[in-house]
Amino acid sequence: MVVGAGIAGVQASLDLANAGYYVYLVEKTSAIGGRMAQLDKTFPTNDCAMCIVSPKLVECGRHLNIEIITNAEVQTIAGQPGNFQVAVHQKPRYIDPEKCTACGDCIEACPVALPNEFNQGLNTCKATNKRYAQAFPNSYCITKLDRAPCKITCPANLNVQGYVQMAKVGKYAESLSIIMDDLPLPGVIGRICPHPCEGECRRLKVDEAIAIRDIKRFVADQVGIENIAQPAAEARPERVAIVGAGPAGLSCAYQLARRGIKSTIFEALPKAGGALAVGVPSYRLPAEVLQKEIDNIAAMGVDIKLNSPIGKDLTLDDLKAQGFNAIFLGVGAPKSFDLRVPGEDNPQVVAALDYLRGVALDQPVPAGQNVVVVGGGNVAIDAARTALRKGAAKGRQGDQGRRRRGQRLGAQESHPGLRREQALLSRV
Repeated sequence: MVVGAGIAGVQASLDLANAGYYVYLVEKTSAIGGRMAQLDKTFPTNDCAMCIVSPKLVECGRHLNIEIITNAEVQTIAGQPGNFQVAVHQKPRYIDPEKCTACGDCIEACPVALPNEFNQGLNTCKATNKRYAQAFPNSYCITKLDRAPCKITCPANLNVQGYVQMAKVGKYAESLSIIMDDLPLPGVIGRICPHPCEGECRRLKVDEAIAIRDIKRFVADQVGIENIAQPAAEARPERVAIVGAGPAGLSCAYQLARRGIKSTIFEALPKAGGALAVGVPSYRLPAEVLQKEIDNIAAMGVDIKLNSPIGKDLTLDDLKAQGFNAIFLGVGAPKSFDLRVPGEDNPQVVAALDYLRGVALDQPVPAGQNVVVVGGGNVAIDAARTALRKGAAKGRQGDQGRRRRGQRLGAQESHPGLRREQALLSRV
């Protein structure tokens, strides 16, 4: 084994191979040649460095007694002289050298630019690259540094850097396709996700985070999820019953359908979507956006049965008896916590989740001019804004209320919609 494929390692490998030894030539970069390949001229003869080293590289690469291992580093060496055991860690090239023709088309398609390590960072190169023009092996590789913190933080583990880069170069369909490899609801998540990924974005070290969530919404709206082709999976005989048509149940059905497995969703409510449909107000998540993405899942062969609760009339044993091979429970957590205070059982006291669900399903809900919202989380704010839209506190605002409103709004006073909602929040 020769470690290091600079000109010294290449010549040593050739000498040993010509003497009859089988040589493993280990190089940590993607091509052999070392520092000499980076030189313009050689000292002291001032000859062209590449003219000297290039024939050696070709001879080394074609020698039957030399096995070149690129993108690799020696980890451990153990044993005795003449009988060594060497552990070598090889990083992937992500492009098969046996199939690569070095045509360069991949460079044109690659949207990612990185500092050119071969040129000491003086210019940039694409993430898909060949170390230098005369490099051996004569095939391209993809430089991947580390998992992006945005992807690590994403609960869905989306390929964030992939779809962001595609959107950056205007390849919106490709961007949406990358998103939908893992996520069946890009338009929905692009509107309501709390985007923890943006809090970890490396761009924050420069100015501000990339609008990762909004990019999902943008490409979904621009392209349309119905225009993204799904993989042609061979149909399988298994059948899966899914309890709950919320985000978990819909995602399960979507991924099963992409793998050729038919599923049936049993939903207790009269509409699919779970908390997305009855827990998120329509002003934040338009119903037509959610329904469009649910229809896309149904079009993949997923059967959604509404008003079909699992319980007394339909049990899990009944589902097994119907021939389902597996049952996925995606029932969610729709019940609110009790305050455990006197008066909580008053019919005019309603949990925020129940209130939002009642409004979404056009069911009777407590109403009135004066509304008190207990709590200050996302659901509480949604309940307050929904109550405002249902007529609460309309036209009831005195000087004191206006003063409080002005203190809260500050420079945002000019936005009438926000001003109206902030006025409500200052009263509740």
